[in-house]
Amino acid sequence: MRFLFVALFFFVAPAIFAQQDSLPPAKTNDSLKLEHSDVLGVKQIDSITKDSLRSKKARNAKTPLKPQKKDSITIKDYKIISYLRDTTYLDTTLTIRKEYKYNYLRADDFELMPFANMGQQYNELGKDFSHVSYYPSIGATAKNVGYAEKEDIKYYNVPTPMTELMFKTTMEQGQFLDALLTFNMSKRFNASVAYTGFRSLGKYRYEQAQDGKFRVTFNYVTENGRYDVRGHIAAQELEDQESGGLEDRTQFEDDVTGDFQDRAKIDLLYTNARNRILGKRYVLEQRYKLVNHKKDSTDTDPTSLAIGHEFGYETKMYDFRQTAQNDALGEDPFLVPIEDRARLKTMFNKGTIQFSNRTLGKLAGNVSLFNYNYYFNSVLITDEGTIQNKLQGEEISVGGTYSNKIGPLSLSGNVNYTVVGDLTGNNFDAMAKYQLNENNSVTGAIHASSRMPDFNFLLYQSDYRNFNWQNNDTFDNVSIQNISFGFDSKWLGLLEAEYSAIDNYTYFASTATQDQIDNAQETAFVKPFQETSTINHLKVKYTKELKWRKWALMNTVMYQDVTQDSQVLNLPELVTRNTLYFSSDVFKKAMFVQTGVTFKYFTSYNMNAYNPLLGEFYIQNNEELGGYPLLDVFINAKIRQTRIYFKAEHLNSLFSEPNYYSAPNYPYRDFVIRFGLVWNFFS
Repeated sequence: MRFLFVALFFFVAPAIFAQQDSLPPAKTNDSLKLEHSDVLGVKQIDSITKDSLRSKKARNAKTPLKPQKKDSITIKDYKIISYLRDTTYLDTTLTIRKEYKYNYLRADDFELMPFANMGQQYNELGKDFSHVSYYPSIGATAKNVGYAEKEDIKYYNVPTPMTELMFKTTMEQGQFLDALLTFNMSKRFNASVAYTGFRSLGKYRYEQAQDGKFRVTFNYVTENGRYDVRGHIAAQELEDQESGGLEDRTQFEDDVTGDFQDRAKIDLLYTNARNRILGKRYVLEQRYKLVNHKKDSTDTDPTSLAIGHEFGYETKMYDFRQTAQNDALGEDPFLVPIEDRARLKTMFNKGTIQFSNRTLGKLAGNVSLFNYNYYFNSVLITDEGTIQNKLQGEEISVGGTYSNKIGPLSLSGNVNYTVVGDLTGNNFDAMAKYQLNENNSVTGAIHASSRMPDFNFLLYQSDYRNFNWQNNDTFDNVSIQNISFGFDSKWLGLLEAEYSAIDNYTYFASTATQDQIDNAQETAFVKPFQETSTINHLKVKYTKELKWRKWALMNTVMYQDVTQDSQVLNLPELVTRNTLYFSSDVFKKAMFVQTGVTFKYFTSYNMNAYNPLLGEFYIQNNEELGGYPLLDVFINAKIRQTRIYFKAEHLNSLFSEPNYYSAPNYPYRDFVIRFGLVWNFFS
């Protein structure tokens, strides 16, 4: 580890100091002001001949020239555009929220519990029912957590080429690298290329994880602004070895002699299983303004009437492979080796007409066509009946969106209704935000949706006999009604409350008897179910940072309450994360440092178990897990546009009892030291 740290320092240091020459000093607000003379290496002066300069020399001595303004670029010129066309700009600051997002997902994982190896599945500590996709997915949700959907793809608008590199060490024999290059061919045409390469062997045997994600985006707008087009291509492969968890938990929990401190010596259920998500997607969006009435050249929000079209085609595959049968998944498979494969092909077309006005806001109507083909290789005929090999059809829906800002009040909403099709019903979203003053705002939102569960609930085929079912004629639409409220105050913090009522909640559970559970066969009897009674879920989250001089305490607390007739939605009642840290400039302000400790805790509950064949979590009510702290110590630094991260994870595992799990039979990671960086540089 010491050698790797020294090697990384010598690799990064020359690039960092080279970067100091290519970029001028950043302002205190991290504006990253880049003058063209610095970026391009060309002085910004008129191309005047020597003779004309001599002729003006005398006049300039008596009448000095007025100083010319330099054409400059700031960090806010590097724009990032989301799928919903919300625009933010590149942020190269070092904050505690950046520390929370420095992980495999590159997102705050407060409501998630990671497994031992980086890149594996995450157990859920919280539920969000306010954001539900309109169409069902292929399933295998535990393996899809790292998959980039079309809503996750970012588009860029930059004045000069920009590169971002994220590097992080993994658990054992591997690295994580996420590289992005975005550039402009002209002022109106921007493109980006990104690739994520990841591999981690892990501390336990047969738990290797590896990813490869390639993304290309482009966006173009004509000079008059009437026509714009954008699109992306994404090719992704996420592959994991599956161990099935501990074969003998006493090796982990009661290791008196210390023989199993080397986790590679612990016995696991499987030694020959893998699962994989493979996907390719092509998306193209275009829009043309039929009317674009501007009052004058300074009118940035003119009255307009536009038509648009969105096209998307995606192929996705989930497979599970095992070279030999294992009793933990079933005793009498149809075929050996096990080669299960589910495929989903979708094509999406949406036509839109939008009217925009400064007073009335933006109002749009749309018609969508969604074609799907979810299939397996062959029809399965058993004594219980025939299981078809595919679900195929099309969904036709109509909908609309609205957004407007009236003084301090912001309104937005969308509605969709399916006219033809069996998978979807409807959804409705409405949101309002009122800015009380500069430091306080209130938000409220309503969500209602109805659609069938994911495809693997409706149809599944496997070489293991117990994992074959067809429920598309017996399962009903999952209906969700959700209302949420938020109060954001600079002085009081952020308070969020959400209440959800769910009908026909769909879940996986095991029907194994106690003898089968004792023989480690609980996973072999996992099947999909639907809860007929209504489930009520309340979630309240509070976030507040307290600061004193160079010290700060960031607190996030979440409370959840579930009311249900059957125990099918298991969540911890309380989750808390508290970070005490110190921030300061050092080395004559050449470096900015943040160092501190993060404490995370959640109350014990019936934590969901994991099924590697389905790539899904399932309900278990046999044992409670949790109720243990997670203590991390970090030292982060920023030099120019480079952020360096160094963390000692799960420090308290060095002196605590080995009772920490991410799921039944799956231990959470032991103490580990990891480091990495995020580096932005400009051309």
